[in-house]
Parts: sequence; structure tokens; C-alpha cells
Amino acid sequence: MADHHHHEEEFRLNNPDFERLNQRLDRRDFLTKTSMGIGALALGSLFGNKLMGNAPRPAISNATGDMEQEILKALPHFAPKAKRVVYLFMSGGPSQLETFDYKPALVNMMGQNLPESIRKGQRLTGMSANQSALPVVPSYYKFNQHGQNQTWISELLPHTAKVIDDLCIVKSMHSEAINHDPAITFFQTGNQLPGRPSIGSWLSYGLGSDNENLPTFIVLVSKNGQKDQPLYARLWGNGFLPSKHQGVQFGSGKDPVLFLNNPEGYDGADRKEMLDYLSKLNQIQNSTYGDPEVDARIAQYEMAYRMQTSVPEVMSVADEPEEIFELYGPDSKDPGTYAANCLLARKLLEKDVKFVQLYHQGWDQHGSLPSGIAGQCKATDQGTAALITDLKRRGLLEDTLVIWGGEFGRTVYSQGKLTANDYGRDHHPRCFTMWMAGAGVKPGISFGETDDFSYNIVKDPVHVHDFQATLLHLMGIDHERLTYKFQGRRFRLTDVEGKIVKGILA
Repeated sequence: MADHHHHEEEFRLNNPDFERLNQRLDRRDFLTKTSMGIGALALGSLFGNKLMGNAPRPAISNATGDMEQEILKALPHFAPKAKRVVYLFMSGGPSQLETFDYKPALVNMMGQNLPESIRKGQRLTGMSANQSALPVVPSYYKFNQHGQNQTWISELLPHTAKVIDDLCIVKSMHSEAINHDPAITFFQTGNQLPGRPSIGSWLSYGLGSDNENLPTFIVLVSKNGQKDQPLYARLWGNGFLPSKHQGVQFGSGKDPVLFLNNPEGYDGADRKEMLDYLSKLNQIQNSTYGDPEVDARIAQYEMAYRMQTSVPEVMSVADEPEEIFELYGPDSKDPGTYAANCLLARKLLEKDVKFVQLYHQGWDQHGSLPSGIAGQCKATDQGTAALITDLKRRGLLEDTLVIWGGEFGRTVYSQGKLTANDYGRDHHPRCFTMWMAGAGVKPGISFGETDDFSYNIVKDPVHVHDFQATLLHLMGIDHERLTYKFQGRRFRLTDVEGKIVKGILA
């Protein structure tokens, strides 16, 4: 059937009933040839990649498009240290006090009210602002020293403790957002309000793909994290960038990517033929309107077709030796768990997927924190450490950046009732801990310091925009030069701020 339709004109339907449709197609063709200059205005030619069938694309040239092309041609701005990123996002705000920020002096202040000299009038959330007191509570869990630098780490993270010499722990992170949605959105997009592209989308836009058969930006969400706070697909959205740069969520069920399989009754040849025709129709549409989103749609259909083969292959762990499952822990045999997703992330990174983001919910412990955080650490600790170990063994840690962290930290004071073995902690954006490992960062160090209450930063603060600027730097991108013009303004991931944290660079 495809052999009979080589040209756009062959879409004409030789039936009097369709004469009006044929006339409309003719009119579109006329408009295309006479008004391309007008139709193409303000539409950047962003898609230099292969199109289905290598069909010639209309020449679209304008100041905005040329500028975007020049920006992309200049990338990378310098030799990158990292070729790919895996970002382990601990959604909900893990407590730094029970994990990485050891504060032994708090034991002697148990139950005492947080001094005003420490709080300094800081804004509290509505959940604890009306408490009559803000009683200080030390960590319920012990800390021990590990690694060459004798780094203090919680007993809740015994596996992470074994890879401590590979980690660059940043204890002086701070954010401006005090509630989950704006805080996560800020981390992922550089702005507290929805609508901007996420980190993975910026990297996809700037650096393109190293694997034509898989998306550049893949998202995995744990099924065994408590769904205490929602996650939205817009957190891995492309914002105003072309839609081909959005993150693609892989699930753990029968269909890892929804709507990827052939419709019932179709085989592969049918599908290819249908997509070839669809591509021609889209190209007719594109030649009339010059809308880059049509190109993006064509590219996505083509990618989905290739993923019919590549996804089942990469999702299968049948060839993994038993030793690997032992490394990642018993959960790794249960698809969709955090540990299984860590193993899957390693496989995706091996395939040169540029940005893999894992989300694990359930860290929002306003109450019953001791039991809650113990469960969270148990579900994530072994898989996280195994990922570091596995990447290192395969030589991938040298050019892969691993990031662990949430959207903010927790307060030193107890939210709600404080007892000898139970308490909660409220949101705390003024200081919290993240870590990075691998490509381009110093291993085995701690960076930044907080006061004795882990309430204020006393040395080397790292703002969210600084973190983003440093991440882009490691990928070979100057965060001030990777921009995209939208509605008259040039945007970037770091907005108008951000400085590279040179103290953590190897």
C-alpha cells in the first residue's frame, strides 16, 4: 500500500464526495508556497535530527530560530566531566538530623525550647506556627564514623556507610520554598511556579541523545514509597521547550510505557505503514503551519516505534546474575520497588540514557518520625549503595553523576507531642543535606556546615540554583548560556542566579 503513495498529491481522494477536502489540500499547498515567510515567523527550527523517511523539511529561518541554533551549536561549552546523571529524589524532605548531619550536643537540650537567637523569626509552616513551644529533639538514632575521613553517618544507613568514601556530602543546602509542591518544582525547574522545563528536559534540549532508541530523560517512581505527598508528571515536563524533551515515565507493570504496544490486531508491519502515512500527513500539516511541535510529534511517534524493541530489552533483568540481586537486596526482584528501580537505572545508564530520575516518596514525617524514617531508610539504603558499587565496578561512576536528596530538610524542634521515643519534625528549608557522587565531584568529603541545631548554615551555603548551575557545569554547560526564548524573554534553568560550587569539584 505504501508503494502507491510517494507524493503528497497522492493523498487526493478520487471520489466526488471528497472534492471539498481535495480543494482544501490544494489551498494549503498554495499558502505554503506563497506565505512561508509569514507562517514561519517566530517559530524556531529546533529539529535538525532525522525525520521519518528523511523527508526534506521546509526552510525556516528567522532571528529567534537562528539564535537557538547558535546556542545549541555551541554545546557543550567545555569538556564535560559527566556524560549522564542519575538523580535519586527523596520526595517529602528527609530529615538531615537522622541521616547525615550529626548533632551530638542536642542530647543535652532534649525538650528545651528552641532559642529565639537560633530561630531568628524564621517563617514556620501553618502546621507548627501555633505550637505553644518548639521543643528541641535530638536524633533517636545513633551515629557512627565510617571511611577514610571518619565521616559521621546514621546507623539507619549501614549500606550507604560502606560507600561513604565515594560520596560528596553537602550539608549546607538551602531553599526558598517551605511547602512541598513549590519546593520540588523549584528543585526540578528552577522556579516555584509550574510551567518551566525540568532539569532533564534542559539537558535533553541542550545535549541531545546518545541513544536513538530510548528517551533521553527517563523517570522511575517507586511503588514502595508511602504516597504521602503527590508527584505530578509536570515535574518531568518540558515546559516551553519542544515536547520531545519531556521525561518519559517507565512503569513496572505489563506495559512499562503506556500505549507503546501495537493496538489489538496490528502487527509490526501494519504499524510501520500506519506511521509512515501519519508522518506524511504531519509533514503536510507542518509545511502549512511551520509549527515545530508537529516535528516533535513526528519524532515521538518514530521514537515510540523504536522503543517497541528497545524497552522490553532494557526492562528485562533475566540475564542479571544472582550476585547482582544480592547486591541490590531482596526488593530488587520485585519490579517497581526502589531497589529494582536502582538496578533498572544502572541498565538505562549503560545504554547511555542521559538523565534518569528516580522518585521515592514517603519522607514527610510530621509525626512518628523514628519509625517512619527507619522504614524509608530500610527501603532505600541498600539499593542506593548498590547502585554506587555497581556503577563503580563497571567503570561507569567515572562519567556518571549520582545525586541523592529531597526538596528541603526537617526542623530541630518536634512538631506535635514529644515523648521519649516519638516525635515529628516540620519542614525546614534553611539547611538540609544532599550528596553527589561520581563524575567530577570530590569523593569522601563533606561540604558546608550548620550550627549546633542544624537550623542555620554557618559555612559555605549552597542554594538550589547553585546546585543546578554545578550540575550543568559537570555536564559541560555554562548555565548562563543555555537559554531559550519564550514569550519575549530568555529563560534558563537557574533563572537569574546560581553560581558553581567550586569547592566540591574534583
